[in-house]
Amino acid sequence: MPGGRRLVTTFLVIGIVGLVLVGVSLVLGDLFDGVFDVLAGDVFSSAVIGGFVSAFGFGAAVLQGIGAPALLSVPVGIAAGVAVGWLAWWLTKLVKDGGSDATLTPEDALGRSGRVISPIPADGFGAVRLMIGGHSVQLNARSERPIEPGTEVHVTEILSPTAVQVAPVWNELTD
Repeated sequence: MPGGRRLVTTFLVIGIVGLVLVGVSLVLGDLFDGVFDVLAGDVFSSAVIGGFVSAFGFGAAVLQGIGAPALLSVPVGIAAGVAVGWLAWWLTKLVKDGGSDATLTPEDALGRSGRVISPIPADGFGAVRLMIGGHSVQLNARSERPIEPGTEVHVTEILSPTAVQVAPVWNELTD
């Protein structure tokens, strides 16, 4: 059984080398950027290659450890490597192709509700805080009548990139 233990050790070392490659690529980025540009996409990125090598090594080592012959361990290791390599490629593609939120524009505030954070006088500006796309945005605000802090308001007009016209969400009843 000494030959089998050598193969287990060899496959474990291959698996560790693959993990190191994945770890280095996570910290430093793609190590093979530009090397395989003639080939399609990110199929040969360092994350994909590292995933394949580590899964191949560990998959074959497991089978060798339970006593399977090398003729079975190597193909199973290759299958595990292909599966993990594909997963690494898919995850890399998902992250790279994932869109990000567009930059907020003043028009995004129109129709939103928010709260007054500094008093809005009848003849001047106060401030409101709005939630737009998960971002807390503070804008200068003007109203037709004075509004106290804490009042919920609705943006009715965009005055400038940093100022809006607001109205209270609930109109007060007057006698």
